[in-house]
Amino acid sequence: MNKDIATPVRTRAILEKYGFSFKKSLGQNFLIDTNILKKIVSFAGLTENSGAIEIGPGIGALTEQLARSSKKVIAFEIDQRLLPILEDTLSPYGNVKIIHNDVLKADVHTVIAEEFSGFDDLMVVANLPYYVTTPIIMKLLEEHLPISGIVCMLQKEVADRISAKPGTKDYGSLSIAVQYYTEAETVMIVPKTVFVPQPNVDSAVIRLTKRKEPAVTVKDESFFFQVTKASFAQRRKTLLNNLTSQLPDGKAKKDEILAALEASGIEPSRRGETLSIEEFGLLSDELYTYFQ
Repeated sequence: MNKDIATPVRTRAILEKYGFSFKKSLGQNFLIDTNILKKIVSFAGLTENSGAIEIGPGIGALTEQLARSSKKVIAFEIDQRLLPILEDTLSPYGNVKIIHNDVLKADVHTVIAEEFSGFDDLMVVANLPYYVTTPIIMKLLEEHLPISGIVCMLQKEVADRISAKPGTKDYGSLSIAVQYYTEAETVMIVPKTVFVPQPNVDSAVIRLTKRKEPAVTVKDESFFFQVTKASFAQRRKTLLNNLTSQLPDGKAKKDEILAALEASGIEPSRRGETLSIEEFGLLSDELYTYFQ
């Protein structure tokens, strides 16, 4: 068995060997706790015929655990300085491939078609760079990739927003956007002490299980998201105020917005955070007639 990468001693030795310095702009924080990494991988439910996609492998600490638990790992790494390090640390694992690319710019569909045909399932498992967590998650969901789900570590406050329920302070358009495509649950809190360098915030691991069908069926997906975003534009304002100020021509169409709210059985004086995803579905379908 190869020595784990994610121990404080081994991590320090690897960084010193390559003279690696952390780039704040890339949100680099490396995990130095093997037990936590093993737990993260266990939440993904991988088998020997599963594929795994990783984003931001760093020096390969999580990649190594994924390689031991799955058939194949493809990892996207943006920082060229890490490529020789990964080649070294992951040399014992023949089932890992590193792609030097920004996942936000990558054609992930093509990568999946080329690398994972014939696999039982495919999971994204990643310790995401905190500054681009939301765009990465939304890209993976909006592109309708053939994945079973995502298990990722991110800032605890973002995890709270993603898995929030209606009527709570964390619930917002991000909660709805992610829960439209997946069932979201926070499965673990991770203290900042298990990283080098230590981040300023605690982290959490979230598991997103792709739904077979979206949580609600709507006439127009992008309009549905437009309505949810508008409804939370200013949290203290009522739905009626937010929709009239945020939707195109909203002020001129105030009567139509009122009619749509009435048809959906939603009080105009309610706030966005009190509406369930089903209510947003009803409302956006009623509004769509007037705004398409």
